[in-house]
Amino acid sequence: MGDARFESRLQDVRRFYSILEALEKRVGGKRTLAEAHGRMEWPTHGVYFFFEPGEKRTRSGEGLRVVRAGTHGLKTGSKSTLWKRLRQHRGTAGGKYAGGGNHRGSIFRLHVGTALINRDEWSADISGEWGVGSSAGAAIRRKEHPLEQAVSQHIRSMPFLWVEINDPAGPESLRGYVKRNAIGLLSNWNPKRLIDPPSESWLGRWAESAAIRHSGLWSVKHVTDDYDPGFLDLLSKYCSRSDPV
Repeated sequence: MGDARFESRLQDVRRFYSILEALEKRVGGKRTLAEAHGRMEWPTHGVYFFFEPGEKRTRSGEGLRVVRAGTHGLKTGSKSTLWKRLRQHRGTAGGKYAGGGNHRGSIFRLHVGTALINRDEWSADISGEWGVGSSAGAAIRRKEHPLEQAVSQHIRSMPFLWVEINDPAGPESLRGYVKRNAIGLLSNWNPKRLIDPPSESWLGRWAESAAIRHSGLWSVKHVTDDYDPGFLDLLSKYCSRSDPV
């Protein structure tokens, strides 16, 4: 990437955060999953942006940096909603596994848990089956519960914003377009062209995936992709329409 392209990307990153700052004012501030619940009037479909305490922007400006951009239900016919996806990331609020969750139903939880295992050296008695299979029986879930609780504690502390984009699921989804271009824009995959790199203590540095460690994002897909600057116009348009929950 030449200097001109780098400067162009830097300006686009600054514009991205300017759009999110206007969105934050419009919706009444960031939320955390510790306080969020299903009785809030969430839009049916949307894109979310997670920030992380301690992870600050550096070259692009001030404030926290986005560490994950995501959406839900992109496959044709999907009935998933924005809140259902956020609830999967949040984990369980009550019941048998209160404070825990199911990392097999949330790739975000899976990656955070793996990083916690590597950083904090969780015992194999608890973490030995982490990420194995698409479901788990009661015995494994009981064993993993302390780790799921640690994942929930971390994710629930992360402020996030959301933008309503009520388009149908499918390969041409505008939500998918915004998500993948936001990831491509914000990724710090190229070490020679860092804009807002992760801090030395960022949990993602202990992630199993090199894509996460190098990009500074809790994402594996799209971190090496280029981006279409036109997505910022679309994002700005939809952010100007979003309402508080």
